[in-house]
Amino acid sequence: MAQTAQQLLAPIAQLADQRQKTEGYKSALAQILDSGQPDACREFVNHMLTDEVPLVISRQLLLLFAQGIARLPPAAHVQVATAALEKLQPRVVSFEDSCVLLREDLAAALEREEEWSRAAQVLSGIDLESGGRALEAAYKLRQNIKIAMLYLEDDDPVNAEMYIKKAAALISSCKDEALELQYKTCYARILDSKRRFLEAAMRYYELSQSRPSAACELKMDEDDRDTALRSAITCTILAPAGPQRSRMLAALYKDERSTKFSDLFPFLQKVYLERILDRSEVEAFSRGLKPHHLALLPGGGTVLDRSVVQHNLAAASRLYANIGTDQLGGLLGVAAEEAEALAADMVAEGRMPGSIDQVDRLIHFGAKVEVEALLRWDDSIRAACAKVGELLDSVTALGLVGPGQAAAGGSR
Repeated sequence: MAQTAQQLLAPIAQLADQRQKTEGYKSALAQILDSGQPDACREFVNHMLTDEVPLVISRQLLLLFAQGIARLPPAAHVQVATAALEKLQPRVVSFEDSCVLLREDLAAALEREEEWSRAAQVLSGIDLESGGRALEAAYKLRQNIKIAMLYLEDDDPVNAEMYIKKAAALISSCKDEALELQYKTCYARILDSKRRFLEAAMRYYELSQSRPSAACELKMDEDDRDTALRSAITCTILAPAGPQRSRMLAALYKDERSTKFSDLFPFLQKVYLERILDRSEVEAFSRGLKPHHLALLPGGGTVLDRSVVQHNLAAASRLYANIGTDQLGGLLGVAAEEAEALAADMVAEGRMPGSIDQVDRLIHFGAKVEVEALLRWDDSIRAACAKVGELLDSVTALGLVGPGQAAAGGSR
């Protein structure tokens, strides 16, 4: 561009006729965009925000500017859009439509560059509760789901959950099948990332059974359903042992589709049948896991380690009536104290019936029922003794036997 942007724009500002001024600025904008120079684009935005340009013209021209910069080279587009938003943000109420368009296109450009969190932050700058624009529930829902999914790509489930909760408040008011499917997928991934594996497994399993209608914009083929089913199996295996996990395992094991996963089904079968897992099987299973599945826990060990130890403990409870803590530790591959603490937690949380004899260092499996029976037996003996005492008092009161004789008879 032979002239600088300022030289090009200054004469137009002096025009008195608004129509001529508008057409002059449109022509100048076309030249600036064709030049592809970021500095010229920034000067155009700065000029539009001066007092020399009436608001009615600057609104129209900045909207055209926001529509036009998308054709710039990617690096220039990101640079120009970012600078424009910084300038416009203090006056966003006056240029709301331009800011929204700039943010949507900039977020798309950043997404193509795989700058997920930055793209999410740009989109989250759109005021979805603005009183100046009437926004449809579907648009708000779409934006919140999009932001949540972008954060998930950067493994940020905390921020993702914040936006999916906003989407949850809108999902009932929007009957868009594609958006509902995106919402369910995103929510399942968030639960998975936050290690709420049992809830995630149920969501994934529901997705694996989804059959969107032909009118649905978002298509879900057999591969997508298989991916959801595989995720459901993985999350169920990683979930803490307990009755709910057992029910989920049963549903997955009995689902005929699970048998197609030759690398995963044998492991699922052993877990469902409560057989003890050996190290080689666990290592083979771990190769198909995602990084957050193998993250270290505060107390040491990974999520998988915890899940396998709890499973093997539950499996041992089916094989043994009782076992020493040293032997249990050896079976689980942990220290005796850790095995005892783990068993205590599972018993206390109601995930495994049993009791612990700390004197003899024994863990009794299924002993909860035996203890209750002994307590009932003690109550019965106590009640019988009370009845015998009442009978002796009655006999003594009638004078049929003397107090000394009653005591002697009692001793015999």
